[in-house]
Amino acid sequence: MSSNHLTRAGVALALLGGLAGGTAYGARELLHRQAAQARRAIGKPLGEEAPSGDRHYKKKLGEPVDLLVVGDSIAAGLGAERAKHTLGGRLAKGIAKHAGRSVRLRTAAVVGSESSMLAAQIDALPPSYRPDVAVVVVGGNDVTHRVPVAESVRHLAEAVDALRSRGAEVVVGTCPDLGALRPVPQPLRALGSRASRQLADAQRAAALERGARVVSLAHVVGPFFISNPDEMFSLDRFHPSAHGYKRTAKAMLPSVLAALGVVEEVPFGHHAPGVGGSG
Repeated sequence: MSSNHLTRAGVALALLGGLAGGTAYGARELLHRQAAQARRAIGKPLGEEAPSGDRHYKKKLGEPVDLLVVGDSIAAGLGAERAKHTLGGRLAKGIAKHAGRSVRLRTAAVVGSESSMLAAQIDALPPSYRPDVAVVVVGGNDVTHRVPVAESVRHLAEAVDALRSRGAEVVVGTCPDLGALRPVPQPLRALGSRASRQLADAQRAAALERGARVVSLAHVVGPFFISNPDEMFSLDRFHPSAHGYKRTAKAMLPSVLAALGVVEEVPFGHHAPGVGGSG
C-alpha cells in the first residue's frame, strides 16, 4: 500500500521470503501464481508522483506551525487527486482548525521509500529548518521488500533522533495492515498482515523509546479500509483515495495536536512516550 515499487513488483511475490524453509513445493507454486495475479490486478494507474500539498495554510491566523511529513507514498499523498487532499494537506487543515494557527507544510516524503531512505529525506532539508512537529509514515515497502525488522526499526529510530535534534516533536504512524489489500489473494494476504503487524509493533516500541508519539494505523484506521475498500482506496486499490487520506489524517490528528500541546487526551491506538499511550 505504500509505494510504486509495491505496485510494480507486487506485495505477494515480495512476501515469499517470509515463508518457512520447509514450505512444500506445491504451496510455493500457488503463491507464485498469486503474485502474478496480484500484479495483473494492480497495474500502475497512479504514476509515481503525488500532488504537492506544500503551502502556507490559513495565513490569516498568524503564528505559523511548521509541519513536516516524511516517509513513503502514503506520507507523500499518492492516490489523492488534489494537493489539499494529501495526508499533509489534511493534517495542516486540521491543525489550523483546532490550534487556531496557520500551518506551513513541507513534505519531504518520497514515493517508494523504505525506512532506510528517511535519512536522505531529512538530510535534504535546509540545515536551519526547525519544524514544530514531524509526521513519519513508513514501513509498507520494508515488508514487501523483506527488509529485516531490526534493520527497518534501526533506520526509523535514527530518523526520530535526527528530527528531535532539530527541535521537532515527532509523531510516527506505524506500518499499515497489508491484510487490507484485496488484490492480494489468500493465503498471501494473511502473511502480509502478519509481517506488517510485527513491524508495526517494533516501530511502536522503538519510537516511544526515543520520545516520539505513535499512532497504530492498523488499529485507528485499518478497519475502515477493510470494511469499505471501494471508498477508502484509490484506483490502484493499494493507496488511499481522497476519502482514505481524510480518514487517515483524522485518525492521526489527536497525536499531532497532543504533540503541539493543543490537547492532552488521545484515543485508543495512540501512544505517548513514558506512559504507554492509550491502548
